Amino acid sequence: MSTTTGVKTVTATAAAAAGPSVTWQMWVPCLAMAACSWLSFFHRTILAALAPTILNETGLTAQQFASINAYFFVAYTLGNPLWGSILDYVGLRIGMLLGVAIWTFASVSHGWMTAFVGFAMARALLGIGEGVTFPGGVRTAVESLPATRRARAMALSFSGGTLGGVAAPLIIVPLALQYGWRTAFVISGAFGVAWLIFWAAVSRPPFLPKTEQKTMKLSLPNFRERRVWALIFSYGLPAISAGPIVTLLSVYLSAGLGVSQRDLAYLLWMPALAWGVGYFFWGWIADRYAQDNKRPVALFIILTAFALVLGATSWAGSIAITMAIMSWSTFIAGGFQMVALKAASYSFPREQAAMMTGIASGSFALVNYILLQTPVMGLGPLFNQHRYAEAWWIVALCPVLGTVVWLLLTKKEK
Repeated sequence: MSTTTGVKTVTATAAAAAGPSVTWQMWVPCLAMAACSWLSFFHRTILAALAPTILNETGLTAQQFASINAYFFVAYTLGNPLWGSILDYVGLRIGMLLGVAIWTFASVSHGWMTAFVGFAMARALLGIGEGVTFPGGVRTAVESLPATRRARAMALSFSGGTLGGVAAPLIIVPLALQYGWRTAFVISGAFGVAWLIFWAAVSRPPFLPKTEQKTMKLSLPNFRERRVWALIFSYGLPAISAGPIVTLLSVYLSAGLGVSQRDLAYLLWMPALAWGVGYFFWGWIADRYAQDNKRPVALFIILTAFALVLGATSWAGSIAITMAIMSWSTFIAGGFQMVALKAASYSFPREQAAMMTGIASGSFALVNYILLQTPVMGLGPLFNQHRYAEAWWIVALCPVLGTVVWLLLTKKEK
């Protein structure tokens, strides 16, 4: 009798340690968020995919194009922590419906614009709306799945974004060549409406808990806290290469390497796909080798060394090597994102998961803005002057700075 009881006790203890059982319904919200991030990057990438045609028709310069995208990143910087706090306060269901509705309208509005100011306004509104994406993805992963699946759940929620980057040039470029670039933006709105209907159906039991963990009041990040700055420097600078690659690669390939608008459709999907693979690969690595590690120094150092490869872009002797370097760089950027969020999740309570991701994504957007808009040595001026080698080295060295500062900020928390 006592032996049986002992076995039952051990079994029960082991089961409790393993956490609650995971059902397929628990993964559905993360699949919905993967579709949301797909939609986000699909809308975000349309402008970059059609850049040669739009610049030629509207007369915009490369520097103006960089500035237009910079306005997106300013709005995105503000939108991420704001939406993170909103989602923690009002919940996923309402917050996601509102955010996606805003950016769907913004995406369609690009097709009505004819000059710099109009594009800048549309881009800024798109950035505000899209700020809901990644806070919503992490909040969904935290709400729907146990901690042992969390990094993979975040990878799934984020992965759709990279596939959106893959799909945009393949879908939009042929449509634009056939019907005009303005039509491409109008069509993009239909995808947004479809997602809103889908989310309304799955953002309820049995897919999400009936009662959400919410903050008692709308709280904003406290920038006097060490954990906030540790997250900013572990995410914003190290993962940055994906931003300039998504934003400016089409300009580099077109103006720097002579690739045509039609041929861009067969190239731009590669870094986006590698980015998504990076989410899953490094998410698995983080769950397996840094499951309880609040300070995964080895992973950060390895990723930082790998990130330096981007600096060799201008030495590439062919388009194929250039695309391999770009794809490698986004693969590493995805790794930085997963490892940084995994480490930060130990510093932020569950009910602040969306705010945590908002801080991370906002810092990423802010670094993008600074890189694009800095006078003289910013990516916009450098691209306008065809000084591509300097531009890519600046991006390649950002992870070094970010990792060093993160190591200093987290030294006492080891």
